[in-house]
Amino acid sequence: MAQAGSGYYRAIVDMGSNGIRFSITNMAPATARIIPTLYQDRAGISLYDAQWSTGEKRPLPESTIKDVVRTMQRFKSTCRDFGVKDSNVRIIATEATRQAINSEDFRARIRTATGWTVEMLPKEQEGRIGAMGVVSSFASVRGLMMDLGGGSTQITWLIANKGQIRMSEQGSMSMPYGAAALSRRLAEANKLGGNALKRLRDEITTTLKEAVSHISLPKEIHEDVKSPQGLALYLSGGGFRGWGFVLMSQHPVSPYPIPIINGFKTTTAAFNDTKLVVAAATEENIFRVSDRRASQVPAVALLVSCLSEALPAVTTVYFAQGGVREGSLFVDLDERTKAQNPLMTATVPYATESVKQLEALIKAADPAPGRSATTPPLITNHILVALAQGLYIHNNLNKDLQAAGALRSTTTGALAAVHGSSHDERAGLAVMLCERWGGVGALSPADEAYYERLLELIGPEEAWWCMYYGRVAAVIGEIYPVGVIHEGAELLKISVEWGNTDF
Repeated sequence: MAQAGSGYYRAIVDMGSNGIRFSITNMAPATARIIPTLYQDRAGISLYDAQWSTGEKRPLPESTIKDVVRTMQRFKSTCRDFGVKDSNVRIIATEATRQAINSEDFRARIRTATGWTVEMLPKEQEGRIGAMGVVSSFASVRGLMMDLGGGSTQITWLIANKGQIRMSEQGSMSMPYGAAALSRRLAEANKLGGNALKRLRDEITTTLKEAVSHISLPKEIHEDVKSPQGLALYLSGGGFRGWGFVLMSQHPVSPYPIPIINGFKTTTAAFNDTKLVVAAATEENIFRVSDRRASQVPAVALLVSCLSEALPAVTTVYFAQGGVREGSLFVDLDERTKAQNPLMTATVPYATESVKQLEALIKAADPAPGRSATTPPLITNHILVALAQGLYIHNNLNKDLQAAGALRSTTTGALAAVHGSSHDERAGLAVMLCERWGGVGALSPADEAYYERLLELIGPEEAWWCMYYGRVAAVIGEIYPVGVIHEGAELLKISVEWGNTDF
């Protein structure tokens, strides 16, 4: 039986080079901006490896085709259980399928078994859809973007803010340096010895420089290159995500408190430390880094070292979960929906009828309204609105659990699935909501240690402000326990000013 609202359900099969990802997403208008996932799975079938397993390219073998067909049939059954219409299912194939010798026969077999047609994304469109996946992964984007697949990697520039999205008119520049493809070429170079590795490194660096020239950077990006803050680089694709998870495992805040790659950021100094990353991937079992992904780390290290030569102006690196799946859904949203802030959208379902009054009370606690220099960058209108909308998420929990539930809400709780928020935003809102329910004094020793790591992650100034607004929220929640302010009722009044305290 079809589920209620299933007319908004969209099923995507992202048939990439390193694996096949399946997902079902609820694209109902109210929360479409955060691309809420109802179901997801992944089949570890490498179409790239299947074609190159003998060292020379060959057609996709029968065993691989049968494995893919079986997984597609299983997913079709899952779609039927969720009530997803066939017209709302897309199978999107990229480089490995596009380049397969027997691609036509392979796609025909899938259609015969499922009734679904495989869409072949041209290189240019693949780059654009991947770029939209990155845009969906952040509240705003400005810088270079790279997507590292199994067979190829794409590069372009992106500027996205408040629903307005710009990228290179040339689309993305595609290069044959995917994680699996580079692993094969690196093995060949090591086998040849001599100058083979240097020649490969020089080739990649030169190609990267030519690609940046080809995509014609706009004035704003050139300004970033010359500015003290430098250029931002946004990364997506499995190879880069694996690199990011290794960096997480080596982060100064340890154990790293947010187990989500999307929104993770690092400095170029850490990103370019290839020796550290390769050693860690070789010697340790790292969360979310499979044996296959770990085996590709030396190849990714080669690409990273070439990037440091080709793009010396990069100072901050951001990792995105969004790819073809997220991009193909996000691109169809209207401009107004694209402009929504992800944290605000994620907390909308929990807002009470008096949320506007609650929001006004929280904002009244600003000791210097209108002076943006007073508060750090994390304390934005968006995060304060999200706090107001999330004040009562944990009202139903036992008192022993409320602070802990709030603390974990943005990583493993009610708001964990929000797509598009940075790690600083997740940590900041979690601290605010935890303080709303009593803060560190209401936590168990184990949760207290987690709380301290979140504070360390966002830094002392941001931590102070998050605790401050969280405690303001606690007062509001105590006075309005259900979040309803009746018409004509006397409102709580908040007045704040800076003062000097002698100790």
